[in-house]
Amino acid sequence: MAGFVAVILSLFAETQQGLTSGFYSSSCPKAEATVRSTVETHFKQDPTIAAGVLRLHFQDCFVQGCDASILITEASGLVPRVVSCADILALAARDAVGLSGGPSWSVPTGRRDETNVSSSPDASNFPAPNDSIPVLRQKFADKGLNTNDLVTLVGAHTIGQTNCSVFQYRLYNFTTRGNADPTINPAFLAQLQALCPEGGNGSTRVALDTNSQTKFDVNFFKNVRDGNGVLESDQRLFGDSETRKIVRNYAGNGRGILGLRFYIEFPKAMIKMSSIGVKTGTQGEIRKTCSKSN
Repeated sequence: MAGFVAVILSLFAETQQGLTSGFYSSSCPKAEATVRSTVETHFKQDPTIAAGVLRLHFQDCFVQGCDASILITEASGLVPRVVSCADILALAARDAVGLSGGPSWSVPTGRRDETNVSSSPDASNFPAPNDSIPVLRQKFADKGLNTNDLVTLVGAHTIGQTNCSVFQYRLYNFTTRGNADPTINPAFLAQLQALCPEGGNGSTRVALDTNSQTKFDVNFFKNVRDGNGVLESDQRLFGDSETRKIVRNYAGNGRGILGLRFYIEFPKAMIKMSSIGVKTGTQGEIRKTCSKSN
């Protein structure tokens, strides 16, 4: 399936915001293979790194544009002064998805790196776990992304974990009557309360996609449909008529045709996101070490 999706998306990925597939085919023909082998080596040791790499790319693009202003020390020295750190991160995110069982796609490359570290005010536009759907829509629209992109990219929560402290407020005294968030499935609520007891330190890690935290699939959407979303913003996707329709389409009845729909839409949304605020040509720099500017 991954190969089929890659073929479908190849034309879509040819040019995005001055980027092009195969940008390093002459200057560094082994660049993509080098990134993939490095990601694969670490993935074999710890599959949970896939979610971290994907989230880092997402944060980088949303905070200040896809320019590696979010430091990526893990990628330092792979292909110094030839391949940009921003491109390394975009490629690593693609490979992390593929290694987790998700689709692959041709990543348009040619990004340049920012010379400054992203600042905290830039992070104010980053989606928060308690954001309402209208707020999320606006944050995504500000980056040139639509509602379909929003739901699709949130589907990245099919892999990864979060701390109890991030969502614990949903489990106790959420309503004025002291009850939990009513959108949580009662059976799932009991599971979450057992993992995250009231008054606990909040450091326990909980899968964002119950029973499928290291596999990139449509199970996340099934969980949201069934009231088993961990984050409030995830579960709210089913409370809005427009986003609910997309969730239902992706959830489907297994991977089948509807599962394939998510496998096609996710790469398209990733290509759009990874083109946000990119620097190309003579803008920025190509860092020698990803953790600091030249």
